[in-house]
Order: sequence, then structure tokens, then C-alpha cells
Amino acid sequence: MNGFIRIRRGAGAVARYVRSAPGTYVWLLILFVTTVALHHMSPEFEDQFLRQRSTNIRELSNNPVRVLVASAMWIDSGHWLPYAALYTVFHAQAERWLGTLRWLLVCVAAHALATLISEGALLWAVRGGVAPVGAVNTLDVGVSYALAGVMGVLTYRIAAPWRYLYAAVVLAGYGMPLLTGRTFTDLGHVTAVLIGLGCCPLAKGRGKAWNPKETPVAHRR
Repeated sequence: MNGFIRIRRGAGAVARYVRSAPGTYVWLLILFVTTVALHHMSPEFEDQFLRQRSTNIRELSNNPVRVLVASAMWIDSGHWLPYAALYTVFHAQAERWLGTLRWLLVCVAAHALATLISEGALLWAVRGGVAPVGAVNTLDVGVSYALAGVMGVLTYRIAAPWRYLYAAVVLAGYGMPLLTGRTFTDLGHVTAVLIGLGCCPLAKGRGKAWNPKETPVAHRR
């Protein structure tokens, strides 16, 4: 009986947590459905299907709004569970803290601006002969830019001096691949983090910053 009560209480706590971040978990549900759909496609059809929803240079030139929205609804890796964990750790925390509207603004800004800047850099490289012409059709779908932006804005959720350590770790985590690989995706990730850091005004008035040494996280609702 006690075990049943604990399970019921645990399930209730999970349900309350999910309801406290509706945008995060609706988005995650969409990603689950689209990931299942991808697993039922042949490799050839999947590649063609995703390219039509890709924010590559060609598609951005023809249908910028459509592909910016569509590309955020698919995971090209086909692995949903890691994103479920990342969404719970970062997106859900940011949404509960900022509120759904402000959280969504951060996601949209990071996803759209990082995409446009990174693809703009790729276009410049193509025109300069640094990248092959075929790069205009490069597959580029996914939710990682929005995630990087949210990780950036969460800097302001943490009290100083801990926030500086957190920001340094995030910037190093995304900056090292840019220094070593220098791909347009690496540039997009760093850009998204910087956009998240630039969303400081959205964090104003959202409660006392969390100090890991003093208090547990207090959630605004």
C-alpha cells in the first residue's frame, strides 16, 4: 500500500512538472511523433523529406518562414531520448523561470537568427570558393540552436559568481568545436549561445537568482 502511494505521489509530481512547462513538453511530444515517423521512412525518402524541411541556403531563399518552422520539428539523428533529457534539464527550467512567452521568444530568436547568420556565412564561403557549390543544399534541420540559446539565457538564473563559471563552461563547450572544426553548424551554436546571453532583458524581474550554496531553485508560477 505504501509503495502504491509513493508511486501515485511520484506520478503526480511528474504530471505537475510537465504542466509547469507546457511549451517544452508539447514541443517534445511533436519531436517524438516526427522521430517515430522518420523511423518508418526508407533512407532515400527520409533524406529527400528532410531536405525539403531543411534551412539550407536554397530552401531559405525560396521558403524562409516555412523551413524555419518546419526544421525545428525534426531530429535528423533519430534519437529522441537524449533530447527528452536535455529539454527537461534546460528548456523546462527556462520556461518555468521565464514564463512560456519569454522562453518562446528566446527559442525563436536563437533558432532563427543563428540559422540565418550561419547560413549567411556558408553562402559567403560558397561565393568565395571556400566551400563547394553543393553546400547550398546541405541538410540542416534540428533543435540544437534553440537549445543553445536557452542554455545561454539560463546564465542569468544563477547567482554570481557561479553564473560566470556556468557561462564559461557553456561557451567553451560550444566554442571548442568551432575552433577545431569551423563548420557552419559550429558557428550557429556559438551564435545561438551569444543570442541567449543577449536576452538578458527578458530575465529581469523573474525572481531571485539561484545560489547553489544557499537555496534550492524557487520556481515562479
